[in-house]
Amino acid sequence: MSEWLSSMAGTGQGAQIATLLALMSAIAHAVFGALQKGAHDPWLSRGSIDFFLVVISAPVAIFLVPAPDAQMWAILAGSLVIHFLYKLAMALAYERAAYSFVYPVVRGSGPVVTVAAASLIFHERFTPLQWGGVALLSGGILLLALRNLAEVSLGRRAMQMGLAFALWGGVMVAIYTTYDAWGIRTAPSPMMFLAWFFFITALDFPVLAAIRYRRMPAPPRLGPLALRGIIGAFIAWISFGGVMLATYLDKVGEAAVLRETSTVFAGLIGWFILGEGVGPRRLMLMAMIAAGAVIVEFAG
Repeated sequence: MSEWLSSMAGTGQGAQIATLLALMSAIAHAVFGALQKGAHDPWLSRGSIDFFLVVISAPVAIFLVPAPDAQMWAILAGSLVIHFLYKLAMALAYERAAYSFVYPVVRGSGPVVTVAAASLIFHERFTPLQWGGVALLSGGILLLALRNLAEVSLGRRAMQMGLAFALWGGVMVAIYTTYDAWGIRTAPSPMMFLAWFFFITALDFPVLAAIRYRRMPAPPRLGPLALRGIIGAFIAWISFGGVMLATYLDKVGEAAVLRETSTVFAGLIGWFILGEGVGPRRLMLMAMIAAGAVIVEFAG
């Protein structure tokens, strides 16, 4: 598998595969965000997801791929810290504000920073029209967040805190996208990096969730929480693994932008599953986001 991926990297066929992976990752990530924000406490939801990520990733990492060398251990340690800060921001944001507000802010504030970082680190070049597409996509996402906010009952303090943590999450998205792209390209094989990445970066939140669960006066039943964790763990492999493979095969910036179409899918999830409502203005903004992604993909 790794040899085939290596042979596809930087080729036209690899670029096509990367596009499909980024879009698949977008759908999966929208579902993933809804799972963390759904009926359960976001800390417990993320802790359950990470617990089962460790369970399903450990056998792959320990028995099926090589062990990391000293350099890879250092890179994985960096991923652990970066993703912990991202998960912390998301849990704090979801705790204070609605999914339909938090998610667009997080996803809309990341693409511009990611594309700029990819230009500096990986020497990727975007045409002026592609930059216009990035602006259209990010602008549409942030306008969607404002539109959603107008329809959500939040106190001023809750809104301010939710926005602050969501923006923090957006910055962390840009950082982890760029850092993980560098990590998977540095690793001896992409599958080796993914296996150890999911194992190592999922060790933190189960501990936090267990402490929180024990301190709750009326903790939820473990069965539904575990089911959410199992489903979320497999979706995480598709979501985070998909976008990392996309950055391995093709441009980091383009993969990052395409993944942010997850906001469109998140809006549909918020409408159909979480009952948060959708109207013509929101649909227009979703079309604006999709148009920006199309421009970025085909104007290069």
